[in-house]
Formats: sequence, structure tokens, C-alpha cells
Amino acid sequence: MVMHMERKKTDILLQIKNETERLNRDNILRTKAYQEYYKRNPEITWSYLASMVSRNAGWSMADLWSKPYRQLLSDQNRKHLFITYERANWMIFSDAYPQLLLYEWSKKWKEPLFSLMSFYNVSSWMIEQWEKFWSKGNCTELLHSLIVNEQHLIQTPVIESPFFKKKVFHRFNYVLQERLHFSVVLFPTMSGELYGRSIKHFSKVSHRIDLGKKLAWILLESPVKNKIKEFYSKEEYTGSRRDYQKWQIGSFTKTPKLLPIYPFVMHEDKRTDWSKNPSFFPSKLLKKKTIPPKRYTLTSWYRMKQKQIKIAATIKSVIGKSQA
Repeated sequence: MVMHMERKKTDILLQIKNETERLNRDNILRTKAYQEYYKRNPEITWSYLASMVSRNAGWSMADLWSKPYRQLLSDQNRKHLFITYERANWMIFSDAYPQLLLYEWSKKWKEPLFSLMSFYNVSSWMIEQWEKFWSKGNCTELLHSLIVNEQHLIQTPVIESPFFKKKVFHRFNYVLQERLHFSVVLFPTMSGELYGRSIKHFSKVSHRIDLGKKLAWILLESPVKNKIKEFYSKEEYTGSRRDYQKWQIGSFTKTPKLLPIYPFVMHEDKRTDWSKNPSFFPSKLLKKKTIPPKRYTLTSWYRMKQKQIKIAATIKSVIGKSQA
């Protein structure tokens, strides 16, 4: 009997591994996987947040192929920015999705299987948070724990990676992106309004965690949560900003759908248990109280930023022609 149970667990681990790899091939598959999971397990609200943030990552990837960005940035710069988005989102999914599926299997078996998360190199701190959730059922605490986990996860291998520091985060083009809208997460509605938050100092883990908690509040507790949920539930995600711009008045820069423009990217996985890093204090950041944002309507602000990008691109194009 014991041997049969162990064999069954081995089968589950392999099944989860294969399913995660299949769905982690591109941004579209990841985004829809989070969304389908949330439909099946609405108590795991992080998957709702992850799906919406993943949409924003895809829209930002598509932006890099729009005319203004092709004028502003070299092909190499755009490639590096794409890899930054892709690498961070790939890492988060490869870590989080096995956790989500093991929770689903735990519900089916009616017993916690969280110790098996170590097979996927999930941090020991995060495994403890799942065990706590299983016994206490605090959905908000689990949501915040997953936010803390994902942002610590990418800090060393992506944000502090020598390659990304040199090629992205320490370059003028990144500073330009951050000042414009590199670090903005938008939540559209079918009435045309945009909600969300922007952030500066994106490279600081505490700032990204605070952003994640504020975004979660907008999605789950704000007065506009139902309008955002309607868009999320009804609008098919393609990776193009046309997904939500078609509900707005005016003309917009065209952005393509994602699948035709980006190739499949092979990733090397060298992660370690981030929670063993003595410079990280996840429990302190978990307990830190987040003040709900007073301003989260971005409709006019974002349109202004789009105009700034177009103006900057036009100026650079004119200067380039005059120097030719």
C-alpha cells in the first residue's frame, strides 16, 4: 500500500513537471494557464493577479515591435528588453505553477502534499506558507506570500544578474522606459477606463512586493473590481494592446499579436533556495502593512505617456535623418 502511494506521488510529480513545461513555452500559454487555474480554484487569488500581470508583460513585449519603439530603440536593445520580460515571467511560472497544481492535488487527496514542492526547488519559506494556509485557510496571507516569493525568486537570477544589469537596468534606455511606462501594470475595462499602478525603482524587491499587494487590492477589493473582472472574464487575450484599446475612443499605435513575432526561448534553470539568503527578510515584508492606493485611475495618465513616447520617437527619427 505504501509503495503504491509512493509510486502514485512519483506519477503526479512527473505529470506536473510535464504540464508546467508545456504551458511555459510562451506568454500566451502562461497567461491562459493562470486564468484557467483561477476558474477551478477561485480561493487562490494570486492566480488571478498573475494572469493580469502576465497580460501586461505580453502587451509590453508587443510594444517593442510597435513603430515608436522601433524608432527609439535598437534591435539589440529591444531584444534585451524582451528577454528580460520573458526570463522573469518564465521563472515565476516554472516556480509557481507546480505549487498551484500540488495544491489542487492536495484538495483531491484531502491531505497536504506540499513537501513534494521541494522536488521543483520551491523555497522552504514558501512551502511553510502553504502548510500554514492548509491549516488556517487565510487566503489573503497566501496571496501576499506568493507575491513575496515570486519577487524574491527573480531578484538574484534576473534583476541582479550581471547580464541584465549591464544590458538592461543600468542603461539609459531602461531609465527612459521606467520614466515612461516600463513598470506600469494596467487593468482595462470594457467601458474604456484603465486602472492600475506604476512604480519607480523597479529593481528593488520591496518596491515590487508593495506594488503587487496594491495591484491585488485593486483587483479584489477596490470599488472598480467588478468592472475589471468583467474584462478579464470576457476579453480574449492575444498579446496585442488592441485587446483593450478597441473599447477606448481615439487612435492608437498598432501593436501586433504576440505569437507570430517571438520565437520559443530555451531557458537554463540554475535557481537555488532564495529564502536561505541572509540578506532577504521575507516574513518582515509579508507582515508589512500595505496602504491601499488613493489614485489608481490611469486612463488619462497613460494616454499622456503614450503621446510622450511618440514625440520622443519622432524627435529621435528627425535627429537621425538630419545627421545622416
